[in-house]
Amino acid sequence: MIVLKTKRELSVMREACRISAGALRVAGEAVQPGVSTAEIDKIAYDYIKSQGAEPNFLNLYGFPATACISINDEVIHGIPSKKRIIKEGDIVSIDLGAKIDGFNGDNAATFAAGAISAEAKRLCDTTRESLYEGIKAAVAGGRIGDIGAAVQRYCEERGFSVVREYVGHGVGAKLHESPEVPNYGTPGHGVRLLPGMTIAIEPMINQGGAAVKSMPDGWTVKTKDGKLSAHFEHTIAITSDGPQILTLE
Repeated sequence: MIVLKTKRELSVMREACRISAGALRVAGEAVQPGVSTAEIDKIAYDYIKSQGAEPNFLNLYGFPATACISINDEVIHGIPSKKRIIKEGDIVSIDLGAKIDGFNGDNAATFAAGAISAEAKRLCDTTRESLYEGIKAAVAGGRIGDIGAAVQRYCEERGFSVVREYVGHGVGAKLHESPEVPNYGTPGHGVRLLPGMTIAIEPMINQGGAAVKSMPDGWTVKTKDGKLSAHFEHTIAITSDGPQILTLE
């Protein structure tokens, strides 16, 4: 069931999303060669708690950390570890969120550790821009397929591939609500977009093929061909005045 948010609920969601954005910012600022992913996770946890909110990924479905931190060929759901040390040239995707007063925020971005290759930068830039292409398509009266088609077209025209197994989603009192928001699709198809809907659009884009594989830890997902992957995400609101990005500080 898709839940349309009231003006009051949207106000609370803005605060949850503001905190989520702040946590992502401070976590991203910590991405440097020599830093462990556990250190970054602790920084995100401390920030969210300092704002009076709760890290909504922690213990969700059994996930053991505040943030999913995925490096290079890891697409999503990387588990932070003291043993996982970031190296020069890595690209590091951080996905996290905060919950306050019963509502959730959710966002992600991919950060460069020092100097990265030109192709890694092109992948990150393309994935980031495809997110905004998807957001531009998220207009009241449109369809979910319009969002996915915009993301897919932008990335595939630039030689990258779209992960199919994992998608964006509604956000609200639950971190994951209906509808699903794929990063591929057909314009004019799918659920109609209505004012009051709040959704997370989150392109997961691969340098090589679209195929992915799950790791034995039960969480980490990697590209099947070992090539790089990037991930960017905003929580947005569908309004009669156009899409509004909620995950901004």
